Amino acid sequence: MKLRRNFPRVHPMLPAAFLIFLATTLGAIALPAQGSPDLQARVAELKESQAKNKQALAQYSWEETVKISLKGEDKKTEHFEVHQGPDGKPVKTSLDQPAAPPQEQSGGRGGRLKQHVVEKKKEEYKDYADKMKELAQHYVPPDKDDIQAAYAKGNISLNPAGDGVTKLVIHDYYKPGDSMTLTIDKAQKQLQSIAIASWMDDPKDVMNLTVGFGRLPDGTNHVATVTIDGVAKQLTVNTTNSDYKKL
Repeated sequence: MKLRRNFPRVHPMLPAAFLIFLATTLGAIALPAQGSPDLQARVAELKESQAKNKQALAQYSWEETVKISLKGEDKKTEHFEVHQGPDGKPVKTSLDQPAAPPQEQSGGRGGRLKQHVVEKKKEEYKDYADKMKELAQHYVPPDKDDIQAAYAKGNISLNPAGDGVTKLVIHDYYKPGDSMTLTIDKAQKQLQSIAIASWMDDPKDVMNLTVGFGRLPDGTNHVATVTIDGVAKQLTVNTTNSDYKKL
């Protein structure tokens, strides 16, 4: 004789209700991670240090050296004197002598055509390099208001790191799908480096940036080096800031 076991009937809507409950519960668990005290503290420290450094750098001028290379071959080097304008943006004055106009090559029409092609290619990579530098300015240095906006949207996460550093990862900082990883010195509460993955006009046209920071004698943190890689064009722009002087 078989024994019958009386199991409670399972309501047909229970699986859906359970999934809704599970999703709600997980969402409630995930939410405090964005507002965790440690993350809040790191974001607050970053915003404060960025505001202080921006104010301190307004008292300085410095020299900027920009080197452009295509497929590993140096193409152009520029030097600028830079200071921070009233709007907080850099004001640059060229330190280079005006370039001499290109001399026409001999060889008739063929020579002139070759020269025209060379000059056109130069303009193309220069225009692309200028666009890369313009895009980089939206990331470097990070803006405290943009950091706050990313935090409010839940786009900042705190990643474990050792050796006395903290890493903050920001997604969708300036463009959809971009990412910016900020490595922060815990003791100094200042940026050590930034790694950025972004794109130009098309998401397939990848642009990567690496940024290194230095400290002036008075403790002011500043961008020391910036390397911008246009992956598709194999175009690299290296920027070095040096010779800081009080205005």
